[in-house]
Amino acid sequence: MDDFHKIRRLPPYVFEPVDRLKAKARAAGADIIDLGMGNPDLPTPKHIVDKLTETIKDPRTHRYSTSRGIPGLRKAQAAYYERRFGVKLNPDTEVVATLGSKEGFANMAQAITSPGDVVLVPNPTYPIHSFGFIMSGGVVRSMPAEPNEEFFRAIDRAVRHSIPKPIALIVNYPSNPTAYTADLDFYRQVVKVAKQHDIMVLSDLAYSEIYFGDTPPPSILQIEGAKDIAVEFTSLSKTFSMPGWRMGFAVGNERMIKALARVKSYLDYGAFTPIQVAAAAALNGAEDCIAEARETYKQRRDVMIESFGRAGWDIPVPDATMFAWVPVPEKYREAGSLEFAKQLVSEAHVAVAPGVGFGEYGDEYVRLAFVENEQRIRQAARNIRRFLASD
Repeated sequence: MDDFHKIRRLPPYVFEPVDRLKAKARAAGADIIDLGMGNPDLPTPKHIVDKLTETIKDPRTHRYSTSRGIPGLRKAQAAYYERRFGVKLNPDTEVVATLGSKEGFANMAQAITSPGDVVLVPNPTYPIHSFGFIMSGGVVRSMPAEPNEEFFRAIDRAVRHSIPKPIALIVNYPSNPTAYTADLDFYRQVVKVAKQHDIMVLSDLAYSEIYFGDTPPPSILQIEGAKDIAVEFTSLSKTFSMPGWRMGFAVGNERMIKALARVKSYLDYGAFTPIQVAAAAALNGAEDCIAEARETYKQRRDVMIESFGRAGWDIPVPDATMFAWVPVPEKYREAGSLEFAKQLVSEAHVAVAPGVGFGEYGDEYVRLAFVENEQRIRQAARNIRRFLASD
């Protein structure tokens, strides 16, 4: 039997062969050091867990919640944006709580996309940026991922040559998987060009708090007039080590937020109320835990760069995110990132994410996540040194 239409539009899941090899090796007793999935291993801070357990004891919180988020949570997100970025948001009309930023992105794509609409998406990029629109009937046109002049030349070409004209542009900085970062001058130009051509902007800012320099990553909404055309997605998954809680936000343009809220109202009742209450406590609470997580990822980054470099594999230094975007060693490059990742699992017992899973232009890279402790990272480096020396 043929797959359904929307399923046919989706490519094979690139990470599945690596996942199968991991499972097979573990079943045979191998100790696989998994640097593949960006799945934070740090515990959720105690005050957030305590708020959840306190709230869950009240049976009134066990009933249906609200799909757009309880008022206290939306107010907490608005307060975070004002405190962190100097951006004022109306929690009633410019903030929606989502079941993680991934769900928010997919449902926003569904809300704004008509069949055949063209959307400009970085390549390589986080898969939902493309496939949310593909599943909604849209057409993806690839953009350079790096925030430089070529990015704007690509927009100009797309506007002149795409039929129909693009309706939306995706930006993702700090970027998953490349770890590229953008500054306010870049966002200022994005807003200018988007307004000029009547293009909506969807900004993914999930890694806003995982940075290693002195300057925190900015928000596109800091640019005057950005709310006329832009919505931004954030997540508590990385900031507060809450990936399994599935709590994120979309904020910004009132018309787009209203459309997202309308779609969600038909699809879900929102996150479990105690989770929303705990998420509000996270946003309103002390930020020491954020700084501690940031320092942990920085230490792991530095250990990976040092130990992998001594093993013969140089790691470019990321300025932000919990990832390194690393060229496949030259002698393995022709076979592609997927084959290299499979070899690493089978022969070095180290799992990485093949770059082709983030788009065809990522096939000469793999993504490494800082989700193992420093001892395990050093062990991964020793395994890789033996693997590289064995050929």
